[in-house]
Formats: sequence, C-alpha cells, structure tokens
Amino acid sequence: MSWKYSGQGYANTMALEHVDGLYSYAVVLTRNHADAEDLVQETYVRAIQALGRLREDSNLKGWLFTILRNIWLNQLRKVRNGPQMVEMETGNGVANDVADTSMNSHDLYVSKMETEQVRAAIQEMPLKFREIILLREYEDLSYQEIAKILNCPVGTVMSRLARARSKLRTLLTAILPVRGSAPA
Repeated sequence: MSWKYSGQGYANTMALEHVDGLYSYAVVLTRNHADAEDLVQETYVRAIQALGRLREDSNLKGWLFTILRNIWLNQLRKVRNGPQMVEMETGNGVANDVADTSMNSHDLYVSKMETEQVRAAIQEMPLKFREIILLREYEDLSYQEIAKILNCPVGTVMSRLARARSKLRTLLTAILPVRGSAPA
C-alpha cells in the first residue's frame, strides 16, 4: 500500500495503531492528561494533512512521534514567551486496569502497587530521562529512531538512556521492597 493513499480507512488504521503510544509519550511530556489528549489530537490533524507527502519507505511511527514532540516544543516556546498560567490537576484521570484472572488477589495488588511506584519514580525524573525511558522501554523504538525524534546523536541517546536507567534503579531501590524478603 502506498503512503500516498489519503483515504479515511488508512487514516483510521494509522490512528488506532499508534494512539496509545503517542498518548503515553504526550503524558510524559506534558504531565497533564487533557494536554496530552490535545497534543495527540493535534499530531493526527497535522499527520493526516501531510500524509500525502510522506515517502513510501518512511517510518510512520517515528514520524508521528517526531510530529508530536515538535508540536509540544512549539507550544513550550509559545508559553515561555507569553503570560504564565498555573493549572491544578484535580484527579488522575486514569482508567482502572482490567484484572488478570491468572493471578491471585494479593499478587494483583502487589503488581499494581509496583507498577504505580515505577510510574511515580519515572515522573520524578527530569524530562530528558522520562522521555528516553518511555520511547525505549514502553514504545520499543530503536536508538536510531529515538535519535531522530529527539534530534540528537545516537551516542547521546545511549548515554542518556544508561543514565536514566541508573537513576530509575536508584529511585526504585529506595521505594520498592526486595522480592521474597519478609516485611519487617
């Protein structure tokens, strides 16, 4: 199938295939669910408009992530040059996870708590580490794809990822109990 195809069916397929990853990345960048939703929506608006100009051999996923990041950077520039607003988040806005029936309730609880602690630790990290962890560990993008999205050398991606993993390991060591050890 050619990228030049601009039919509604292809646009819907593109949206369904990458929307979750883009939304996760947008939340990491914005730290706000509503802003993340707006950012993903704007990404798709711009992507659909430019779809006809995309080369057939292009990396669609990387292209979408690059569009999203560029929109976010442009919004940051606009905010920095404009009046400052303060927003307060009133809730976490996260849907409840579907229960895994293969685990008992205690294991489910422990798994959910660990997941929340990992997410909280990632949110404590500086942006450059949050986004590199998300792009590599959650979106499974290659070092080259990440370098293109972040507009930096592959070596920078590798060193930043190593530092991010180390920092995350340090944060998690402080908050997560060692598996198999009895509580004090």
